[in-house]
Amino acid sequence: MAGQQFQYDDSGNTFFYFLTSFVGLIVIPATYYLWPRDQNAEQLRLKSLRRVHGRCLWYRLRLMKSQQSIVPTFKKAALLFGWAVFLLLAYKVSKLDREYQEYNPYEVLNLDAGASVAEIKKQYRVLSLKHHPDKGGDEAMFMKLAKAYSALTNEESRKNWETYGNPDGPRVTSFGIALPAWIVDQKNSMLVLLVYGLAFMVILPVVVGTWWYRSIRYSGDQILINTTQLFMHFMYKTPTMNMKRLGMVLTAAFEFDPRSNKEATIRPTDNVEVPQLIRELGNINVKKKEPPFCYPYSLKARVLLLTHLARMEVSENIEEDQRFVVKKCPALLQEMINVGCQLTMMATSRGGIRAPRLTSIENCMKLSQMVVQGLQEAKSPLLQLPHFEEEHLRYCISKKYKVRTLQDLVSLKDSDRRNMLRFLGEEKYDEVMAVLGSFPYINMETKLQVLDDEDSNNITAGSIVTVTVTLTRKRMSEMFEKEEPPQPTEDTNTEEQGDVKNKTKVWQNKNKGAKKATKSKKKKLTKKKPVTQQQTKGDKAKQANGNVAGNEVAAASKEEEDELSDKGSESDEAEGNKDSPSERDEESDKQSDTEVDEIAGDDEEEWEALQQSIQRRERALLETKSKITHPVYSLYFPEEKQEWWWLYIADRKEQTLVSMPNHVCTLRDTEEVELKFPAPSKTGNYQYSVILRSDSYMGLDQVKPLKLEVHEAKAMLDNHPQWDIPETEEEEDDQEDSDGIEESEEDDEDND
Repeated sequence: MAGQQFQYDDSGNTFFYFLTSFVGLIVIPATYYLWPRDQNAEQLRLKSLRRVHGRCLWYRLRLMKSQQSIVPTFKKAALLFGWAVFLLLAYKVSKLDREYQEYNPYEVLNLDAGASVAEIKKQYRVLSLKHHPDKGGDEAMFMKLAKAYSALTNEESRKNWETYGNPDGPRVTSFGIALPAWIVDQKNSMLVLLVYGLAFMVILPVVVGTWWYRSIRYSGDQILINTTQLFMHFMYKTPTMNMKRLGMVLTAAFEFDPRSNKEATIRPTDNVEVPQLIRELGNINVKKKEPPFCYPYSLKARVLLLTHLARMEVSENIEEDQRFVVKKCPALLQEMINVGCQLTMMATSRGGIRAPRLTSIENCMKLSQMVVQGLQEAKSPLLQLPHFEEEHLRYCISKKYKVRTLQDLVSLKDSDRRNMLRFLGEEKYDEVMAVLGSFPYINMETKLQVLDDEDSNNITAGSIVTVTVTLTRKRMSEMFEKEEPPQPTEDTNTEEQGDVKNKTKVWQNKNKGAKKATKSKKKKLTKKKPVTQQQTKGDKAKQANGNVAGNEVAAASKEEEDELSDKGSESDEAEGNKDSPSERDEESDKQSDTEVDEIAGDDEEEWEALQQSIQRRERALLETKSKITHPVYSLYFPEEKQEWWWLYIADRKEQTLVSMPNHVCTLRDTEEVELKFPAPSKTGNYQYSVILRSDSYMGLDQVKPLKLEVHEAKAMLDNHPQWDIPETEEEEDDQEDSDGIEESEEDDEDND
């Protein structure tokens, strides 16, 4: 049996093969993932957003960053260098001589394959005389000729050549290692050992340990664990948190502490600029000694956040720190909402824990809107629009227009809107309308049901209620009130004109629709009852006393009624004669069959709906939707923000959450969200609210009432037939026999 032999690459040829493959495995995937995307596409996207978002801070910063950034150029240069090395190695490998070639005795003797024995002997005689060592020939070549001649003429050698590829039989198996021989040379052993020890015992543990130490400090949402614990402590300590206290807790996050986050900085100029800003802001609880609110980093972050909400100008030295604080706030507020939800769940499941009030969680959502828009809580939502200042609001809230919200501004006619905003000018007015038209308007539809239940519309105590909310996003420009063209004629219906004048928007028709519904119900209830025969006879008698014609009509009507009554009695007698017992049984069977078919159809519909809901859930779990929805218009936010929403159910009366807030991050056009919560344990009527809040815009929140009627749960049956399972096969056979005997007895009785 052939042995095995391991040898290192003395020539260095196989090492080039290894090196080429290694470089290729790095360069090709790196080019796919790291090559800068088409800069023109980003420029075109920014150009398309310029008309609406041109004045936004994030837009201007993005333009400056794309013009000044050298990272794409550096990436391209590094990848091109890698490709140059890869191509150079590939060219080097292509020029290497092949060390292993298949042995072919015909090539050695310069003969064609399949030559005869006579031709082989003749050719060998000629070449041996030429290369014989005694006649000055090459000894190595002569040995090759002798080996080739024996391989083609000797039966055993020929068989070895055909089987093993070598006339001498099987050879030792050789394995080449693509490493240069100097690596295993004894002279270089200490150097190689030192490199291996440095790489695998020092560098690798340091890199892995550093990565692990940094990663365990953060949660899955890249929030410091210490910050989450801080939020939980203060939300448990203060269940009802007003906006001022909430801002203090938010700015106490460890993300703003330079000892915990290297991105946060404390500058020497802070000792001068921060006190000056404090004096301009006024009372912000500077003297509060409660840690960590009294720490310098927390005080600085609080001052920078309040100056951002007040839209105050700061110096260039501190402006970068302000942008850092503002960018971190939305993610921190989302973490605070998650902490509040966790405390609420713990309070409902365990008890004995003070859950945060609904106002505390909603204040977190409101503060997120305020941070993105750079507005204080009491400010008008109209200040989110460009060119709107405090002094301009007096034109909007005048007695003539009474515009206080964005919806009020949209519902105005174009002529009234232009007249009210005449202080802007034509160009600024068009820009304001373009921005207002890009704002979102959400249509919200709710469906209440109990899934996986026989009666999905019947809500019992303790059942899991599912509220399916369908959100449809539209642009605010679709809701603009268009001014009606002048009528060509004066003879117009006054009622139609009144309808045109009183035309309102969708969000304004909700209460009126409810009022109309109640009025229609009242009208239905007050309709006249059908006139009975006694009433008609009494009326006819009164008419008969009045005039002769009335008497004749009454007599004729009486005769007709008598005829109809006679016919009715005859038809009733005929129907009574026709209804024999057998026919009645057949009719009852038909009615029962139709009822069974209707029940089966309802069951099939419920089954199909259940299957569709299951498929929809599985599809939602498998699909990963993009969180890029629509860019938010924000004049003072330093980073591009996407439109996201919070959707939840709350009990306004008890000030508690009924379902946990769902952060909807994938609403582009239409999105379906399921909110689940356990029904109350006591029967009765409950009034909840389905609330939709934006995390970026002020004044676009929606509240929809949700009425819940809870019934008593059905009692569990102790002796249901499906639970009568026979213990043995004999009992099952006996039960089948008894069933068969009972059926036969019933058939005999029917025949009798």
